[in-house]
Amino acid sequence: MGIVAGLDSSPDFTRIVVCDSDTGAVLRQGYAPHPQESPEGGGRPADVDPQAWLLSLGEAAGGGLLEGVQAIGVSAQANAVVPLDTHGNTVRPALVGGDKRSQVAAADLIDALGGREAWAQAVGSVPQTAQPVTKLRWLARSEPEAAARTAVLLQAHDWLVWQLLGRPVRRTTDRGGASGTGYWSAATGAYRPDLVELALGHQVVLPEVIGPAEAAGTTPEGLLISAGTGETQAAAFGLGIGLGDAVVSLGASGSVMAVHTEPLVDQSGMITALADATGMHLPVVTTLNAVRTLRGTAELLGVPDLESLSELAMKSTPGSHGLVLLPYLEGERTPNLPHTAGTLAGLRRESMRPEHLARAAFEGMLCGLADALDVLRLRGVDVRRVFLLGAAAELSAVQAAAPALFGTQVVVPQPADYAAIGAARQAAWALGVSQGALDPRTPPAWQGAVAQVLEPGEELAVGQAVRQQFVSVREQTHPGAL
Repeated sequence: MGIVAGLDSSPDFTRIVVCDSDTGAVLRQGYAPHPQESPEGGGRPADVDPQAWLLSLGEAAGGGLLEGVQAIGVSAQANAVVPLDTHGNTVRPALVGGDKRSQVAAADLIDALGGREAWAQAVGSVPQTAQPVTKLRWLARSEPEAAARTAVLLQAHDWLVWQLLGRPVRRTTDRGGASGTGYWSAATGAYRPDLVELALGHQVVLPEVIGPAEAAGTTPEGLLISAGTGETQAAAFGLGIGLGDAVVSLGASGSVMAVHTEPLVDQSGMITALADATGMHLPVVTTLNAVRTLRGTAELLGVPDLESLSELAMKSTPGSHGLVLLPYLEGERTPNLPHTAGTLAGLRRESMRPEHLARAAFEGMLCGLADALDVLRLRGVDVRRVFLLGAAAELSAVQAAAPALFGTQVVVPQPADYAAIGAARQAAWALGVSQGALDPRTPPAWQGAVAQVLEPGEELAVGQAVRQQFVSVREQTHPGAL
């Protein structure tokens, strides 16, 4: 069919990949950081001028990168809200990330609708600080003039698609992006305008939700622009995961997501019922503590980096000589223990050695993520293999323990720009459908990610014993938390 491009606008930079539309082979790549001022005190700003995304996009696409491209797909950071006035101008900078300004707003919204179960039934998730619906409540309370001028709401990928198309009257989004807003239900496939009004104080125009293989439009130059989607959905699509697959992402915090045939309603708030980029569903469970557990342990033990911590941990044995670390260092969301602290159990004279604590940190982190996997499994989600993402997935201590603790095959893909690749795959799908070469129900069959495959093998029984040891300590310390 030709060549297509995938554009991923993350919180900090834009990446572009140009791919063969038939095979997915990456032909060219571009990169540029977002131009932005550092906030006071460092960290990532909670307000961003969307023009920074366009400037970054233009720089990343320089040097003729997009020459010959027939279609573009757009992936962008989740949860960013761009409020527009009646003329299509930004009312204020985009609200991005999960800053603490929205904590009170989230609690207010939960109460206003009648509790967590009411929200779960309405849209498949309980309001969280990062979600657009919560940001709208904050905007209405903190900047009422800006809230009153807001007439249209777009997310980051919606806004970028709209800009690429020349700001047409029609504004679109996809199921994946819409499912993270807190005012669209994956179960019904419809918006809940009443929840927008509950949060913002009045009705607004929301983008049309189009199908996974539909085009958002065509530029005056004839370039097809696909629906676009959020980074999470794009990365899953770029990896090529399907039914039976889960993805465990190791960042400072952790997340577990899996492809499922139907949306999951969970009043505890542990499951966020997202839609994916193919027409299926992508329930997500997050933990607040993943790699931060390893970094904290490395600092405590005085080792310089995570590679050194991993080497130290490998000098211990499965079970860490009886040491069990409940890694709830920042409180925890899965299980829902927001105000708790971590626990180190099983201390004996013979276990009080650096290598055993190092091993306990890796096992505690992975057992916490196994708890998140079990939240999905207990709701009927089939998990036959786990894709392990993040720099920490390359550590030997993670690879040695993960298959047995998760109880399944573990796939460690080679590092790549999977969100950008997923956006390009979506572009190839929309292009193929527009040309009559592809079925709108079946995405293009691109070559899968190059990956290392790890089997639990003979270690499975030992790993499950270690997992049971962790569960026992969790139940003794926090009875009934899961």
